[in-house]
Amino acid sequence: NVHPLENKKAAKPFVQIEDERVIVTQWRFEAGAETTWHCHEYDYVVVPQTTGKLLIETESEENIVELVSGVSYTRMKGVKHNVINHNDYEFVFVEIELK
Repeated sequence: NVHPLENKKAAKPFVQIEDERVIVTQWRFEAGAETTWHCHEYDYVVVPQTTGKLLIETESEENIVELVSGVSYTRMKGVKHNVINHNDYEFVFVEIELK
């Protein structure tokens, strides 16, 4: 069994809505998949569709966070980070960027 962090794959984004106010993207992460390093241009809300752990890397630290399906959180734009699925199963969340 491969440790999730040894199996680097790209997470897959599926843009569901993009208009003048929001961008709604479903992110699907195979076990160990990552977004790669990025920085949001807009404040955003994440709505987990799966319960599990994500490894969040920033330029100054790494944190493993436990997300619960349906329990949303919000983040401000401007923090460079990478998100990695830290589970041995697919993890899915919906990201809503506020223009």
